[in-house]
Amino acid sequence: MGDSGHRRKPHSRREGRGYRRSWCCSFGISPDSHDNLSCSRPKTPQKSEVLSRSGGGSFPNSPQSSNRTGLGLVGRIDPRRILSPGRVSPIDSDTAIETSSVADVGTQLGSPDKLTIPEAAEVGASSSTPPASSFSSSALNNDVAKDNGNCYGVFDLRLSLKGKNGACLVLELDSEVLSANSPVFAELISECRKVSGGSSAASLCRIEVPDVANLGIFQQAIELMFEEDITRRLIKVGVSRSIDILEVSAGLMFSRGVFSCLEYLEAVPWTEYEEEKLKKLFTKFTFDDATARDVLARLYLPHVNNSHQHLAMQLVWSITSGADAIARSNLKSLVKGLLSKSSVYDKDRASLNMEDIYVVCQSCLGSLVGFFEEACDSVAEEGLTEKEMGRPLIERISRQVDNINWLLEILMDRQMAEDFVGTWADQVQLVRMHEKASPMVRYELSRISAVVFIALGKGKLHCRSKARCRVLQVWFGPMLVDFGWLQRCRKGLDVKELEEAMGHALLTLPLKQQHSLFMEWLRHFSSHGTECPNLSKAFQIWWHRSFLRAPETRTIEAR
Repeated sequence: MGDSGHRRKPHSRREGRGYRRSWCCSFGISPDSHDNLSCSRPKTPQKSEVLSRSGGGSFPNSPQSSNRTGLGLVGRIDPRRILSPGRVSPIDSDTAIETSSVADVGTQLGSPDKLTIPEAAEVGASSSTPPASSFSSSALNNDVAKDNGNCYGVFDLRLSLKGKNGACLVLELDSEVLSANSPVFAELISECRKVSGGSSAASLCRIEVPDVANLGIFQQAIELMFEEDITRRLIKVGVSRSIDILEVSAGLMFSRGVFSCLEYLEAVPWTEYEEEKLKKLFTKFTFDDATARDVLARLYLPHVNNSHQHLAMQLVWSITSGADAIARSNLKSLVKGLLSKSSVYDKDRASLNMEDIYVVCQSCLGSLVGFFEEACDSVAEEGLTEKEMGRPLIERISRQVDNINWLLEILMDRQMAEDFVGTWADQVQLVRMHEKASPMVRYELSRISAVVFIALGKGKLHCRSKARCRVLQVWFGPMLVDFGWLQRCRKGLDVKELEEAMGHALLTLPLKQQHSLFMEWLRHFSSHGTECPNLSKAFQIWWHRSFLRAPETRTIEAR
């Protein structure tokens, strides 16, 4: 440091640029030592300054360069090696200048070289920023500062960041910039100056931040204090990292950084992961700013009574009244997933009202009755819209059947479909028209019955015996007639699954009702063969229960 040539070089740079020197870096070991690691020497203080680093290789999340003015990076060092400012020989950590901690307040306030600063800000334990109450500061003695010559004319503060994993990052900074941007640092630096006698030029203030979760994030938040255009820097680092920087800036009360982060985040799209990070952050901090309110407006819907329920029913009505088949098919899959009981988007089962869905079901059934009346030439095409008038009758019937089956699946998923069994059993008018309608139209009704039978046979619908008897007695005969058409026009129906479920459903009835329905199946099966469902396995079980075990049954009844 005594080399006059070495002193003239930085002096000429300051004169050439027309402003004071803004950053400096020092080496932790002698350049002539065999332990010397490659470091970048200070350059002219321009926007793209490469900061000197010490230590072998780069460390994760630690930029290897910086374009800040007023900031110097000494580098990452071993936890047991503390760098002496301006010196080339390392000082062992055991003999280095001590820093204070919160626990030592009572013993250190009387020491002129050590000081503990009271709490200035509070940050969550999981944050990238440790609580400000754990920051410690100290003033290096005057002799050390003088040995450094003019190097610390601007760099009058050394910030040591100690990571939770044992790594350490040391930054040499302009205390005026930190004080102007962060009340936390302003208080620390002020107390440090009091200890050193108020002479900022004669001492180097040192602040230590322990237990930093992410050194790179903390460093970037500090670097933003030296930036004029913070938003441009945030654009480069991206949304997720900007959220982390926002958290550190909030903990340091760096209001300009907080505002810039919020302004950037409000204007860009987020992933679901980034959205969850923001929600957690807003539970830790309160930002009293119009931009913060804009961000919150993207995170949370204003509270309106039953707003979720009304929105869900609007979606259901829109799909059931839609005309485009492809669009309706896509929307059905989407909305069914959103309204599913197991959906991650819907944890409140009460948000979807059962009565409202049944209103939609009744509307679809009413339309279906009207279309079958038209198919049976009972009424003219009155009351139909222009779009409905231009569509084939078969397409209109099929669309309403699809709607009813879709609503039935939603009801079953939410265990609300028991009442539909009785509703479908009461469609006597549709049953009468089923006998008159063309086979290519009437089999659509059996598509609804198929969904009900499968649900009963698999135990997804838990109805009373009376309801099961009624729906099977009403729709079992039409199903036998339409089974051949269902085999040819499946429309997503699993015929084998239907056959097995029908047998199981019949076996849930009292034996007297089973006898009546199995005999009806036997007559139809003997006449139509494969055009009829094969319920042979279920028939065998019924026969065994009804006749081979009959004596046992009579004995039980006698008792």
